[in-house]
Amino acid sequence: MAVIAAVPDYRGQMMDSVDKFHGQQLLYIGWEDHLMYCAPLCIPVNPQTPFRALTEQVIPSLYPEHPDTPKLRWDKVQWFRSGQPFTPDPALSLVENGLGHKAVIRFRAPSLSGINGSCS
Repeated sequence: MAVIAAVPDYRGQMMDSVDKFHGQQLLYIGWEDHLMYCAPLCIPVNPQTPFRALTEQVIPSLYPEHPDTPKLRWDKVQWFRSGQPFTPDPALSLVENGLGHKAVIRFRAPSLSGINGSCS
């Protein structure tokens, strides 16, 4: 028996299009193997923000209560963009690193696998 995928016929105005965010864009950020946060966090960011600002200011401010946050070593982190490995250039902006509106990035710290190694 053949399986036919249902493709919804969406109509109407998108309520989360980039023009609704006053020069900002949405960025989803997820921390692999740290299930204290069950899903990527969605934040508005300026597309011209240097990637370095994510690691030095933004991401630490998103996970202040996580005990592993101070242990993050950004030079060892593995990055994923839409599920594919990528190496961001810290000096370039988010958009120059290929991160557009509603992009999804995830990071994995190989030496940190959950609180006290709980995801090992």
